[in-house]
Amino acid sequence: MRALALRRTSLCAGLLLAACAGTPLPPAAPDPEPVPDMVAARGWLLPTGDAAATRHSPLAQITPANVGRLQPAWRFATGAARGQEGGPLVVGRTMYLHTPFPNTVTALDLAERRVLWTYTPLQDPEVVSLMCCDVVSRGLAYGRGKVFLQQADATLVALDARTGAPLWRASHADPRTGATATQAPQLFDRYVVTGIAGGEYGVRGHLSAFDADTGRLAWRGYSVGPDADMKMDPERTRTWQDGRMVPVGRDSSLRSWQGDQWRLGGGTTWGWYSYDPALRLVYYGSGNPGTWNPLQRPGDNKWSMSLWARDIDTGTVRWVYQMTPHDEWDYDGVNEAILFEGPDASGRPRRLLAHFDRNGFAYTLDRESGELLAAEKFDPSVNWATHVDLASGRPVVADAYSPARRGEDETTAGVCPPAIGSKNQAPAAYDPALGLAFVPTNHLCMDIEPFKVEYRAGQPYVGASIVMHPVPGDEAALGAVVAWDPLRGRAAWRHPEAAPVWSGVLSTASGLVFYGTLDGRLKALDAKTGAELWVSPPLPAGVVGNVTSWEFGGRQFVGVLTGVGGLANDPEGIGRLRKAGAPTEPSRGELVVFALPEPRP
Repeated sequence: MRALALRRTSLCAGLLLAACAGTPLPPAAPDPEPVPDMVAARGWLLPTGDAAATRHSPLAQITPANVGRLQPAWRFATGAARGQEGGPLVVGRTMYLHTPFPNTVTALDLAERRVLWTYTPLQDPEVVSLMCCDVVSRGLAYGRGKVFLQQADATLVALDARTGAPLWRASHADPRTGATATQAPQLFDRYVVTGIAGGEYGVRGHLSAFDADTGRLAWRGYSVGPDADMKMDPERTRTWQDGRMVPVGRDSSLRSWQGDQWRLGGGTTWGWYSYDPALRLVYYGSGNPGTWNPLQRPGDNKWSMSLWARDIDTGTVRWVYQMTPHDEWDYDGVNEAILFEGPDASGRPRRLLAHFDRNGFAYTLDRESGELLAAEKFDPSVNWATHVDLASGRPVVADAYSPARRGEDETTAGVCPPAIGSKNQAPAAYDPALGLAFVPTNHLCMDIEPFKVEYRAGQPYVGASIVMHPVPGDEAALGAVVAWDPLRGRAAWRHPEAAPVWSGVLSTASGLVFYGTLDGRLKALDAKTGAELWVSPPLPAGVVGNVTSWEFGGRQFVGVLTGVGGLANDPEGIGRLRKAGAPTEPSRGELVVFALPEPRP
C-alpha cells in the first residue's frame, strides 16, 4: 500500500520507532499549556470524560425538574456520511470535532460558532476496504497544546491545537496486514496511548505509548506471544487463580496456544483506555482471538479476551485477567474499565474497576491488585455460561451453547448474547454519588456456525457465520439502558428500548442519564429510578455517538453526533431486526446541541 505521509518532525518515526523504543525517555517537560481546573470542569477534555472513564459531568444546571424544557440550541454539520461514533472535545471556548474516514478534524470557536481550522489527513483510500465494521473514529485526545488524531491507517498524528498544523506523525502498524485503527487515543501524563484493530484479519494486538511532545515510542506491549513481547514478568505479573493472585508463570501465553497459532492470535485493542495517576497504571481490554473458529486454536488462547493493568512509564504488566478463555463466540473484551472507589463485602475500602463485557457479565475487580470480586450477568438472557466461578475466575460454559463441542460446519442455535455482545463498545457512565453505572445494552441472541479458514495476510480471517435474532419472548425490546450496582452485582433498574442502544451514555451531577437511540432521539432518564423524563424532537439521523455536556457562557449544553453506520445499520443484522424496512440512508453527520432556554433580560 502506498503511504501518503505528511512531513514528520519527530526524532523517531515510522519503522524507526521500534528501534527507539528500548531507550528510556528523557525527563518530561512541564505541560506548556495546562488547563485550569475550573475550565476543565466546565468542558470535556477526554473522550471518556475523565481518566477514570466515568463519563460523568459535574454540571448540574439541567436537572430532573427542568430537563423537560430542553430545546435545540444549535447544530453543526461535520460533512461526513458514515457512522458517527465518539463525541467532541471542549476546551475553554474551543470545540474539537472529528469524522469517520478520512478523519477530518475541525476546531470550532464556541462564542461565534465559526471554524478556526480544519485538518484532513492524506490516507490511502484502500484502507477503507480493510475495516471490518465501518470506517468510524471514536474521538480525539487533547493536551500539552496539541490535539491527537488516530487515523484509520494506524498513524497517530499530533496537531497544534491553535492552528491545526501537524507536529509529528507515528505509524504503529501496517494496514496491508489488515491492521487499522478506530479507537480514540488517550493522553495520560506525558504519554499518548493507542491501540490497534484488525482481529478479524489475524492481526496480533498491541498497546503502544508515545511521548506526547516528540512522537517517540515509549513502549509497546503485545496481547499474545512471548513474555518479552507482552512485557510480562513471569514472577511479578499476576493473575487470579484458585481464589488468589498468583504469578502468571513463564510463557503463560505461548503455553495456551497450539504451535504458532499465537502469531495470528488477535487480542486487538480498539476499545477504551483508563488511567489511575496515583498507581500510574493504564487499564484496557483485549479482543477476540483469531480465528472465530475455536476448533482451529485449542487452548485458553491467552491473553486475548483479557483485562490489563500496565505501568504507564514502562508498559510492564502489573496484572491480567482473562474473562473468556478459548472464546467461541467473538466476545471482544475491549469495553471500557470504569475506575471508582468503594467498600468490598467486608467493608474494606478499595480502589475498584467495573467492566461490562460483551460476554454479558459485569466484572468488579480491585484495580490495584487485580483480585476478582464479582462477576454477574447484567442481561438476564445470557446463556452461553451458567455463571463465573469466582474462585477460578473462569466462566462455566453451557455445553448446549458451545460451538466447539458441536463442531465445524454445525450450527449452534440460540446463543445469547450474539457476537456483538450484551454491550458493544458504546461506553457506560458512572455516578459516584449514587454508586451506579448506566450501561447501554443489546438484548439479542444468535445462531453460529464455525468453519475452517486459511490465513492470508490482508484477507478476512473469520471462520464463522452468524445470524442474530431477538431473545424469544422479547421481540419488542432489543435493547435497554441498565443501572448497575457494581458493589452488589445487581441491577437497580432497566429501561427497555425497541432497538439496541448503540450510544454512549452520559450521567450528570444533577441526577440525569442521557443517551441517543437508533431511531434518532436523545433521551433523559432519572438516574435514581430510570423514569423517562425527556425525549428530544427527531434528530437528523440515528445515534451511535456518545453524549457529552459542557458549560459555555453560563449555560450548560448537551450534544451528540448523529449518523448511523456500521454494525448498527447492517441490513442483515441490526438493520433487519429494527423492522424499519430498509436501513436508514447515510446522512451527513451533524452535532446537535440542546440547552435550556436563555433567561430573559
